[in-house]
Amino acid sequence: MISRPTLTTAIQTALDRSRIVTLLGPRQSGKTTLARRFVSPESSNYFDLEDPISLAQLDEPMIALRHLTGLVVIDEVQRRPELFPILRVLADRDPLPARFLILGSASPALLKQSSESLAGRMETVTIGGLSLGEIGAEGFERHWLRGGFPLSFLADSDNDSMAWRKNFIQALLERDLPQFGIGTPAPTLYRFWSMLAHYHGQIWNAAEPARSIGISESSTRRYLDLMEGVFMIRQLKPWHENLKKRQVKSPKIYFRDSGLLHQMLGIRTMVDLLRHPKYGASWEGYVIEETIKATQPDDAYFWATHGGAELDLLLFKDGRRLGVEVKRMDAPRVTPSIRTAMEDLGLDHLTVIYPGERRYRLSDQVEVLPMAELARDGFRL
Repeated sequence: MISRPTLTTAIQTALDRSRIVTLLGPRQSGKTTLARRFVSPESSNYFDLEDPISLAQLDEPMIALRHLTGLVVIDEVQRRPELFPILRVLADRDPLPARFLILGSASPALLKQSSESLAGRMETVTIGGLSLGEIGAEGFERHWLRGGFPLSFLADSDNDSMAWRKNFIQALLERDLPQFGIGTPAPTLYRFWSMLAHYHGQIWNAAEPARSIGISESSTRRYLDLMEGVFMIRQLKPWHENLKKRQVKSPKIYFRDSGLLHQMLGIRTMVDLLRHPKYGASWEGYVIEETIKATQPDDAYFWATHGGAELDLLLFKDGRRLGVEVKRMDAPRVTPSIRTAMEDLGLDHLTVIYPGERRYRLSDQVEVLPMAELARDGFRL
């Protein structure tokens, strides 16, 4: 069992101030394990909507829930979206006998009824797979190769990890997505997802996958939003500054879990990874995702101009503009692109993250940081 104190504290803080807290993240990312630290699964206050008994108990949800006191957990709430209006009524009681921790495997955009019914009453905590900060820097290579899903990362062997990820992908496409009313055949979505693996780290162009799969560009955009909605893909938004330069206005595509990316690319071992053409893109995406997890920014973007200047990550945090460049080299130096980003974007600070061991400054505002620093407790840029 890997401790996740930061997430546990975030959930407790949210429960202390909000009547309803939603814990959102992909399936098998550890939501249930965290929830069971607050309420025992044997308690009458715990409902798992993948359990037929819990489903039967909630056939009459108002009767089942209105007399409960304390903290009530409802797991996999996307299976019963009709519960959201009832939770609104229960959360409006005064005095309030119970608070609710609800777990879901899709974003609020897919759980439309939650955002409509619980507006102003619900606080959201988002969870991903295990972070580098949670497992420690010594587990970096295994974490990069296998990804952060607990059962993938903790598998006895690389082959066992790959088998788990293969089954995860199959279950997501054939069982989970149809729950959201997605009627697209699983093989079509699998081909699309496989194609996204080759777009990892690149600027999105809907026309190319549309031609390859034989569907419309609007369908590819819908599929992309769907994969983002179930936390598989990150669409990193482009930042537009008021400059006399042509700037990129399409998002970049990243797999949020490096293990799933490697599964789609057929990468089995670290040797395979280091020899693969997408090795550099995999490294970039892994560091970007871990940086976002470690810093918890208010918002995240990338920036690029058609003239060639770019910034891998632009973070807004506590009123500051922070730039991040990801380099896979022994001794990064200040580049013309870094100088342009500092000047054009008015950055407060820029950090270059690399795989070395020494932290050093390139200027007052530019610092080189070892990737292992992302595993440090209380990490800040």
